[in-house]
Amino acid sequence: MVDQPPADGEVVDSVLAALADPTRRQMLGLLSAHGQATATTLAGGLPISRQAVVKHLAVLDAAGLVGSVKVGREVRYAVRSEALDATARWMAALSSDWDRRLAKIKRIAEAAERDAQ
Repeated sequence: MVDQPPADGEVVDSVLAALADPTRRQMLGLLSAHGQATATTLAGGLPISRQAVVKHLAVLDAAGLVGSVKVGREVRYAVRSEALDATARWMAALSSDWDRRLAKIKRIAEAAERDAQ
């Protein structure tokens, strides 16, 4: 059986759930700034234990936001952009839809105002 990639809706849900936690957002920012980092390195820049960092990294990994590679005895983590890109596309589409709706409401209101004059 071949693994199917998750549907975009599942990706967006997973990304938004993972990013709901401020510590995970901070970790993603640190990884983005450093390119790659170990859990130990990340723990040095956060007010949480290395074990807590590892748990947060597991959530970010499950959401497709980070990937890891083992180098010797170290596991290095880095940001993966695909899930973020899918979420950004969803947000842009949502924003565009709202812009269209608001523009339609504006046109209706302006037409009603002209008709009232």
